[in-house]
Amino acid sequence: MAKAQKREWVWLECKDCGDRNYRTEVNVQGGTPKIELKKFCKRERKRTIHKIRRK
Repeated sequence: MAKAQKREWVWLECKDCGDRNYRTEVNVQGGTPKIELKKFCKRERKRTIHKIRRK
């Protein structure tokens, strides 16, 4: 049998407007990573910083 994965689905939320635009899977084996990525925000219509948020 396969081992259980230590991965979890999280949302990437825009720091400026608060919209949750992207969903991604992260490895949580050693604790939740603190990720900040520059992604495109549809509401702001520019690239902004997105942080991890859970629902």
